[in-house]
Amino acid sequence: MTKKIFLSICFTVLNTCVAFAQSSAEKSIDEWINEIVEPLSDLSVKIIFYSFPVGDASVPFVLVWLIVGALFFTAYMGFINFRGFRLAFDLIRGVYDNPDHQKGELSHFQALTAALSGTIGLGNIAGVAVAITLGGPGATFWMIVAGLLGMSSKFVECTLGVKYRNINPDGSVSGGPMYYISKGFAEKGWHGFGKGLAIFFAIMCIGGSFGGGNMFQINQAYKQFVVVTGGEASFFYNQGWLFGLIIAILVGVVIIGGIKSIARVTDKLVPLMFVIYVSASLFIILVYIQDVPRIFLFIIESAFTGQAVAGGVIGVMIQGFRRAAFSNEAGIGSAPIAHSAVKTDEPITEGLVALLEPFLDTVIVCTMTALVIILTGLYSTQGMGGIELTSNAFESVIPWFPIVLSVAVLLFAFSTMIAWSYYGLKAWTYLFGETKVSDLSYKFIFCMFVVIGAAMELDSVINFTDAMIFAMCFPNVLGLYVLAPKVKEELDSYLSRLKSGEIRRFR
Repeated sequence: MTKKIFLSICFTVLNTCVAFAQSSAEKSIDEWINEIVEPLSDLSVKIIFYSFPVGDASVPFVLVWLIVGALFFTAYMGFINFRGFRLAFDLIRGVYDNPDHQKGELSHFQALTAALSGTIGLGNIAGVAVAITLGGPGATFWMIVAGLLGMSSKFVECTLGVKYRNINPDGSVSGGPMYYISKGFAEKGWHGFGKGLAIFFAIMCIGGSFGGGNMFQINQAYKQFVVVTGGEASFFYNQGWLFGLIIAILVGVVIIGGIKSIARVTDKLVPLMFVIYVSASLFIILVYIQDVPRIFLFIIESAFTGQAVAGGVIGVMIQGFRRAAFSNEAGIGSAPIAHSAVKTDEPITEGLVALLEPFLDTVIVCTMTALVIILTGLYSTQGMGGIELTSNAFESVIPWFPIVLSVAVLLFAFSTMIAWSYYGLKAWTYLFGETKVSDLSYKFIFCMFVVIGAAMELDSVINFTDAMIFAMCFPNVLGLYVLAPKVKEELDSYLSRLKSGEIRRFR
């Protein structure tokens, strides 16, 4: 198996070199970039999305890994995704914020918005359209189920992120799966194994930051921008690299200031864009309000019948879970990196706050997008997918909304990119040290990938995106299984002290 993978890598590299040598002056920069990257993207997908047959469908093992994990954590934590809901909102409002808590850099609200900025993005807009195109309306039902279950995974991983974080001498924080896997496994005497898993996660996280947290976002933002500025007549048509360069400069200005600078942007940008997007979605839903009950029944029926092209029920389920996982990233391990920076001495509080992410991201925003696409009847349109399908669905009711959507898409993409730059940076400094040179070198490379992502074709971007991000879940979920008892102890202790009055309200 190892030999086959090695030979496959060699063959891909050879093809890449040949493609580079054969590229001519007649090819655009965009075409040249895509030709170089596409073979490497295809190879990563084959390895990470290894699938096995179930009936007529092909099931990626990585999705089974995430789904089983989410089911286990939901049961093991006593359905914390439901019973911790109200307490989570109290924590966000600062009801239990102790003014003496000094460790950390962000408030609960800032940590939540910083993490949400990495998840509420084009996965909610373009990704939902992809799921419905491939799996039909029934994929919506499975996205909602995946979002509810993912709340438990997010609770566990973000609790661990705070519990095992590092507080640096300058007061900054470094946390995430790299730290709780290496430290937690070391407590059990598995030093080498834990370190190896942590390094693998860090490498995949860096790849994910360049892919889903960067290239996919800028790619879809660029395509929407070109559409609303004249299509082929647009100045930026076939000039994705130039559009990417402009955005890269703006991204660089924000991320140079670290997590506090990022949070100052996201705690204003995320709520604003959330309200605008959800309000527009609600308006369209109200226009079709008489059809909503029928559409919900249609979605549920489709979830258990499926389209033949998607491999029946299993195929529809796969599309729903795959897009939901890409959207809310529960179990992936990205969010704990942002949540680790919170100001608290109680790790469980941030786990409770974090469980709201999949609910807001998937159950609300993704469902809104899906309803707009299905209610307007455009879900069955051939030859249309991604951001174009979502844009046309909104335009069919609100003719001028594609312009607003293009702004929303750009801002969603921007907020996601700056959040993922932080995730990738912490993985990078875990590998290469917390130095200024290490910090600046990563940020420079990240901005370069903004340019590359704008110039690539959608298929290559999605494939590379999914491969790198989903690879992160293998070491992360394994770490969650091993360390789940620690989280259970923390949860029982916190709820007991809350009930006894030992933990008091400050508001």
